[in-house]
Order: sequence, then C-alpha cells, then structure tokens
Amino acid sequence: MTGRTASDGPDASGAPARGNGTARRRGRPPRTESAGTRERILDTAREEFAQRGYEKTSVRGIAKAAGVDSALVHHYFGTKEQVFEAAVEVAFAPVLTARSTVLEGPLDEVGERMTRMIFGLWESPVTRAPLLAIVRSAVNNEIAAGVFRRLVASQLLRRIAGQLDAPDAELRVELAAAQMVGIAMIRYVIKVEPLASADPELIIGRVAPVVQRHLTGP
Repeated sequence: MTGRTASDGPDASGAPARGNGTARRRGRPPRTESAGTRERILDTAREEFAQRGYEKTSVRGIAKAAGVDSALVHHYFGTKEQVFEAAVEVAFAPVLTARSTVLEGPLDEVGERMTRMIFGLWESPVTRAPLLAIVRSAVNNEIAAGVFRRLVASQLLRRIAGQLDAPDAELRVELAAAQMVGIAMIRYVIKVEPLASADPELIIGRVAPVVQRHLTGP
C-alpha cells in the first residue's frame, strides 16, 4: 500500500491529517504557533466585549474573530469569565501605572490629578475601547461587575483612600469615583450632547473641584 498523504482526509482519531503525517491537537497550540496568539485573542476579546458587552459575547465568537479554534481560547484562559478578567487586567494596567501619579504630590491637588488621570485614559484611543468593554459589561452583568469591583476596589480606590486622613476615606474615594464614572458614561457611552463634544479641559476644570471636595472636604 502507498503511504498516507495530506489529501487522504481524517485519520483514525478523526483529526485532519497533516502533510507530515501528524494531526494538530485541538485546543493546544503547536510549537510553531505565533508568540502573539495569546495577545491577539486578548485584543479580540476586548473588542468583542466593548462592542457586545459581556452577555452577548461568547468564547466561540472571540475565537472566530481572532481566527483560532475556540478550544485554543479555553486552553489559554479557561472560561468566558476568565477571558474577561484577563482582558480587563491588561486594559486596566495603565490605570494602575497612573495610580502612582495620583498619589504623589500635595493632598490639596489630588482631585485634579485623579480627574486628569481618569479622563486622560478615556480620551486616549488606545485605552478607550478597553474601558468601554469594562463599563458596558459591568453595567449589564453581575459576573463582569464582580471582576470590575475586585480590580477597582483593591488596586485603585483602597490605595488612594489609604492616603486620606479621614475615618470615611473609602466612602470619599468611592463618591469621587462615582462622580467621574457617571460623567464618563454620559460622555463616552451614551454620548449626550453637549457633554459628548465638550473640551476635555473644560470638563476637568469643572469636575476636579467637586472630586477634591469629595476627597478632602468637610
């Protein structure tokens, strides 16, 4: 008998035959898989979550958009919740990096620093899409909201609260965050005019004193 060729169809296991006589295992990347495959899946996941929200996004949809098998997504990340958390963590990295800028400097200017950090991230095309994915998903799904709360509460708000000399520091920081999240929702998600088209510096100038009062006011 002649040897098996790549055109002979599936082998005994049901997997398509490869030209070298070996079959690719579903869900596990071959050694020649691009090193950027994981990052491509994450980038695609953020786009899908941003456009569709958590509820309407599926692992199968992410895989199709990324050009990979859904088993490969599971191999790298696990469940949809784990994919979302990984995507959020990467997207949230600029916030954690900028956090040190907020915490440095005079306390009576922390409101402006915090406001500039948050709206600077929203204004950047690089970080806006991931933030949209996080906010839209967290608003509509409790699982996504839980992931968002864990990251925001532990990595950002509590650390800022630790710098405030007040018994209700955590409440103060949460009120300041709520102020900016609400404005961001109207400006970037719902896009209500004239706020949606207003100059960022105008917004910062109006919002920063309110944030400062939440943080250090009476």
